[in-house]
Parts: sequence; structure tokens; C-alpha cells
Amino acid sequence: MYKVLVMDNVAEEGLAPLRQNPEIEVVIGGKMTEDELCAAIGEYDAMIVRSATKVTARVVENAARLKIVGRAGVGVDNIDLAACTAKGILVVNAPDGNTIAATEHTIAMMLALARNIPQAAGKMREGIWDKKAFLGVELRGKTLGILGLGRIGSAVAKRAQAMEMEVVAYDPFITEEKAATLAVRLLPLEEVLQKADFLTIHMPKTKESYHLINDDTIALMKDGVRIINCARGGIIDEAALYRAMQSGKVAGAALDVFEKEPNTDSPLLALPNFIATPHLGASTCEAQLNVAVDVAEEIVAALTGGLVKNTVNIPSISPKALAAVRPYLGLAEKMGRMLAQLVDGRLKKIEVVYSGDVAKCEVAPITTALVKGVLDPILQEVVNFVNASFLAKNRGIQVFQACDGEGEGYSSLITVRLYTDKGENSLAGTLTGQNEERIVMIDGYRVDLVPARHMLYVPHQDKPRIIGPVGTLIGEHSINIAAMQVGRKEIGGKAVMLLSVDCPVPPETLKAIAAIDGVFSVKMINL
Repeated sequence: MYKVLVMDNVAEEGLAPLRQNPEIEVVIGGKMTEDELCAAIGEYDAMIVRSATKVTARVVENAARLKIVGRAGVGVDNIDLAACTAKGILVVNAPDGNTIAATEHTIAMMLALARNIPQAAGKMREGIWDKKAFLGVELRGKTLGILGLGRIGSAVAKRAQAMEMEVVAYDPFITEEKAATLAVRLLPLEEVLQKADFLTIHMPKTKESYHLINDDTIALMKDGVRIINCARGGIIDEAALYRAMQSGKVAGAALDVFEKEPNTDSPLLALPNFIATPHLGASTCEAQLNVAVDVAEEIVAALTGGLVKNTVNIPSISPKALAAVRPYLGLAEKMGRMLAQLVDGRLKKIEVVYSGDVAKCEVAPITTALVKGVLDPILQEVVNFVNASFLAKNRGIQVFQACDGEGEGYSSLITVRLYTDKGENSLAGTLTGQNEERIVMIDGYRVDLVPARHMLYVPHQDKPRIIGPVGTLIGEHSINIAAMQVGRKEIGGKAVMLLSVDCPVPPETLKAIAAIDGVFSVKMINL
């Protein structure tokens, strides 16, 4: 008999797959402290949580029988993935259960914004019938700009088209062919901002998208634009939005998410043309039921030997094959993350070649880890070891893998190339000693770099007075350089510099480095 602990008031109807299995006993847990959970968890084979319960490293340490933790939702921030992975515990989530809920909330916010519905309803409750004060606009014939054309962005596009809106989108990680199947025109960010009457955001919050909507980008927009964000707080600079709404540049805005939550004292709330909801995107009865059912089915599969589809930490392969490739998974994912931050343009193809001993392994999980690394920083969807290849295919990104046997002097070598509409970038990596990760080649230049959390990539002319000024500029901001590698092919030609730093280099310093005579470009890489 397997025992499953269910926390955080997960929808009872969603537990049906568990209760219908005679081999599974379901126990509903009340609110527990970390100490109480540590004391109780040892007798359970599986656990389901929402966002309240924290599955910490201490909890995992005390989980003698635990095989799987399910998150009835998308995010897994409350689960220590590293601790679970180290102990061989699967972590699963429900990435698709709230798609329709978030889509419909976006449409509801757009309609409310167009017709001033919350403001008019508020006046009615005050006993005021003021028909003239709330003149709205129609959606038909308007242009909807979508930033991020993933699951939710695509679903919003479909519904907007049903209301006879023209839809344009910015998403550098979806192909034009895929967008064409959605009848959506892909455009550069600046053009989407310039054309949109309504602008809706469906992107993840990354270092590239943080405060993407700011004073400068708002200045590119039409006068009277209306902005909706039901994705992630922090993509909009809320102070800049406030200024634009006060000036009339932005006719109205509707936010379901804020940079800091909960948030009930934002200056935006004082503006009459602002609409807000308290992060309700996934808050429907159906969504809560869907995510509970999805996770319950995953728990049943994991406990009874079935296929687990939505693992976020461990690929679903045999234990023997997993043991052989496990040391390479972290390296491959980091290589993917690095390359995703180096490339420019629209991603079209990922190519990976395995050489040496690694070529004798079951390399498909390594490729999946690499694709996950490429997509994870740039997609709003949750990317895991099961859906990474599907998400790439769904966006028209081709993935090729090959094994060539020879390791170019290394016992094992993984070489990756990303191709975009603007060119290609490549990395090669290996494991040395006690499975120590190394980047040994970047864009054809030989280096020997340990992947670090923060790295600076500086292609430059091979000549004096490049390295010194770069180091000086970084030092002026009291940022320590932990390691540095320089690679070149010929004296006086093009060279590359890679620096491991203790913290991110500020944007103004990056601009100063890029302005050094002989520096071609500069990229901040965060792993």
C-alpha cells in the first residue's frame, strides 16, 4: 500500500485518480510547520502541495520513502529541486491546467479596459448613473500586439481573431512558419509596440524582459494605447506606466500581476483608468480541478510504474541509463543556457554532436537537458525534461543530434551549435577529473572555463589595451573577477574573452565596455 500526503486544500474532486486506486491510501494533511512536516513525511511515498507548503531540504532529508512530489500548479519555487534530485525524488507539476483560465482572464481584462466596466460598476454602487463618463472603444478592427506567443499568447490570439482584431506578435523564439499557422504576423518588438492599439504580455520575467515596458518603449507606442499584463510582475516598470497614464500617452492599463505582491498601495490604484486584480489568472474552479487531476494522475503513474509526463527535475529513463548520463545533464543544461544568451536573432535549429565515451551512452536525455537549457530562460511555459523537445518542435525549432565517436583529444566531448536567422554560435564542453564541468571551446576558440553563475563574454580585436580597461571598468563597480580566459586563433585577429564575476555587471558598465576601442560586443551571461 502506498501512502500519499495531500496538503494545501487541493481540490477533492481532483484526487479521484488516487482514491480510485486500491493500492493507494490518501491522507489529507492540515497546516504544518517545517518541524511537524519533517516528523511526518517519513511514512509517505508521495506528496501533493500547492504553494503554501514548503518542501525544504530538511523535509527531503527526512523523507525516507518519498518517491514523488507533485505541485498542483505551474511554479515549483516552494520545492527544493536540488535536494529532491539528489535523493532521486521526482518532482512533477501541471503546466497545462491553467492555460484557459489565464487566457480568459486576459480577454476579460481587455474587454473591461475597452468598456470601463469596473469604473462604471463602481459608480452604480455609489448610486450614480453616469452614462457619458464611460465612453468606450470597440475591439473589432483594432490591432492587438502580443509579446510572447506561447501556449497562453497563442490562445489569446485565437480569441482576439474571433473578435475581428488584427493580431501581431513579438516572440524571437518561434518561427515565422509556426506563427503563420496561427494567422499571426511576427514583427520586431519596436514594430509591435508602434502598431498595437492593445498590448498584452505573455512572456517570462528574465533579465532581458525585466522592465521591458519602460519610458523608452512606451514612447514608441501609439498615443492612447491600452496595456494588459496577466503574465509576470516586473516586466512593466510600474513607475513608468504611472507617468504614461498620467500624461495620457497610455489610455488605460489592466494588471493582474505586480513586481511586488501582495500589492494594495501602488500609486497606479489611484488612477481612474487603471484596473487591477490580485493575481487571479489561474483562479477558476476548472483550473484548480484540472491541475489537481493532472498531478494526481502523475502520482499514480509514478507509484505504479507508468509514464510520468511532467517531471521537472529528472528525465523518465531507466535507472541504469540515467546513472550513465546523469553527470552530463548539468553540463548540457548550462551549455544550453549559455548559448541562449549569446545568440542574436530568431532561433531556427539546435545541433548537438557527442564524441568519445559519452557517444556510447543513451544521449537523448542529454539532448533534452540541453534543449531545456536553451528554452528555459526565454519561454513563459514551464520547461522540463519531458516537454522540452515538444516545445521546441511546437515553435518550429529543429533539433538534431549525432554521435561521431572521436573526442578531439577529450575522453568525452559535447559540441552544440545554435542557428538563427542572423548566424550561429557554438560551445563545446567536457567533464574532467571527478566529473568537473568545463567549457573548452566557444565559437571555435579554445578556452578552459568552469561554468560560473555570472560570466562576461567579450569578443574583441587581439591587441594590447583591451583586457586592462575591461578589468578596470568592472573593478570600479567593486565587482570581483573570479577567473578569466582568452582565446584566439591568430595574432592580431579576432579573440574572445570570458570572465567569471561574483555578481552581474551593471548595464551602464556593459555599455562602457562595448565602447572600448577594439571590443566588438559584450554579453552578460547568468546561469
